Amino acid sequence: MAIAATNPLRGILLKIASVAVFVGMQTCIKAAGPDIPAGQIAFYRSAFAILPILLYLTYQGDLRSAFYTRNPFGHVKRGVIGIVSMGFGFYGLVHLPLPDSIAIGYAMPLIAVVFAAVFLKESVRFYRWSAVLIGMVGVLIITWPKLTLFSESGLGSTAAVGAAAVLMSATLGAAAMLQVRQLVREEKTATIVLYFSLIASLLSAITWAFGWSVLAWSSLGLLAMSGFLGGIAQILLTESYRHADVSTIAPFEYCSILLGSVIAYFLFGDIPTLNTLFGTAIVASAGIFIIYREHRLGLERKAARKASMPPG
Repeated sequence: MAIAATNPLRGILLKIASVAVFVGMQTCIKAAGPDIPAGQIAFYRSAFAILPILLYLTYQGDLRSAFYTRNPFGHVKRGVIGIVSMGFGFYGLVHLPLPDSIAIGYAMPLIAVVFAAVFLKESVRFYRWSAVLIGMVGVLIITWPKLTLFSESGLGSTAAVGAAAVLMSATLGAAAMLQVRQLVREEKTATIVLYFSLIASLLSAITWAFGWSVLAWSSLGLLAMSGFLGGIAQILLTESYRHADVSTIAPFEYCSILLGSVIAYFLFGDIPTLNTLFGTAIVASAGIFIIYREHRLGLERKAARKASMPPG
């Protein structure tokens, strides 16, 4: 059974905000250094995310009630899927060039639309399918000149494992999106985010047994900030699922291309190529088209409700 969207435009805006904060989180992780184990990164990312969540709950006066849940198994399921997806993603990021990792990882929105149509029975019409596919074309235009998987030595064992890891991360990430969409039926946003951070912290802490790096204070600070930003972004992301279908907001994951390019330019002096500018324009156009379509559909639904109301 599909979950009725209450305010698609609000869901889209919350999604875009979460993407912006997530890009900040990723920037902190990249700046922390390349030799930190993925499990250790996942731990700091999850553990320090608890702080903004607790602050948010205290501000809302909901700290005590946030620990109450009607669906503990659902939270465990979401936590396991999420932390495994995170681990695969960090592994792939370490063992692949960044453009390759981005190109494969952006399969997640497309997979999410397919999952939403199959498992949640959401209505995915021609326009949404078209927007997602057009967005993927834009991503390929941006990343294709930089791909190295199919050049020189080809698919070596390390590259092949890294590519499979990122693809697995994207698939599990799409599954986690659907699990969150189901949890918001009966759980508060803060409850969902709080339990995910707690479960993810516990699971990732297990990797300490396999060896963690001794961190400099600068790296520790950056990882702590990545967790803090991740907590804020997770609240925004989870709340977005309360207002819109997964298939509606999934394409807006592409906004991180534009944000990431801007950050790369100002922090690292990377100048966007023509492919990046052209591809970003295509991706942005696809997102704007969905906003326009949702606005028009919202007006049509409002007009239909007014027409069906008995005269006063």
